[in-house]
Amino acid sequence: MKNILVPTDFSKNCNKAEELGIEMAKLYNSEIHFFHLMKTPVEWVKLDKQKEKQYPETVKQIGLAKAYLSELEKKAERQGLECRTFLEFDGGQANILKHSGHFHHDFIVTGSSGTRGGIRELMGSNVEKIVRKADVPVVIVKDEEVSFPFKDIVFVSDFLQDVCDAFKQVISIAEKCGAHIHLLRVNTQTDFNSIEQGLDPIKEFLKKFPDLDNLSMNVYNEPDVETGINNFLKYRDADLIAMCTHGRTGFLSLFSKSIAEGVTNHSELPVMTIKV
Repeated sequence: MKNILVPTDFSKNCNKAEELGIEMAKLYNSEIHFFHLMKTPVEWVKLDKQKEKQYPETVKQIGLAKAYLSELEKKAERQGLECRTFLEFDGGQANILKHSGHFHHDFIVTGSSGTRGGIRELMGSNVEKIVRKADVPVVIVKDEEVSFPFKDIVFVSDFLQDVCDAFKQVISIAEKCGAHIHLLRVNTQTDFNSIEQGLDPIKEFLKKFPDLDNLSMNVYNEPDVETGINNFLKYRDADLIAMCTHGRTGFLSLFSKSIAEGVTNHSELPVMTIKV
């Protein structure tokens, strides 16, 4: 992991993402980039200095954003990190991902507040678009305080689809952090079976990773995936939930017909998504 991107709107959860990005960059000895998009009433880059004065409130907001980014840069550099900051105007979502592709980021860390209410709090937002379109792993920081280095990572899958490359990303982080991986399969109402039968796909999947030993296998029979994850977390500590997404349609369909959007929307823990 050579280069981490942290898009931020300076909100509380983005503050947590900024902290996590710095800690991850320290662990991996990575460069870190902080990126802020600002909406402006006009196409700001085409204004000269004289015309900018017609928008004193925007000028003030730009000054505050530059000051905040400068503080983030100083904070990262005090930790011995290489850091760059970027401020763009009216960029829109595509510009974050274009920026990420241009700088070849290996990882994106960002914050989201869409956790406690309806599913639409996150769906259609910038965060959801990052998750859907990013070619690199994305960690979304939510309401819970972030515990890093991660010690317990839950990897949620049906273990029937080809998610080996995604799982290698999870292994990489787990090994760097010294974390235990909990492999979790949730049997929903459409495919209830015995726990032993539920373990078979996980065992078959793990044959591809014979050297992996710091792990546990878990199967829950529940009405839906979210319930299964929530019930699992009642009895197991976790610092991160990891799961896969599909680049064309967004969230990957898991466990029969259940969809993973709700997990990303409603989990208060950090969630890592990996496109397959």
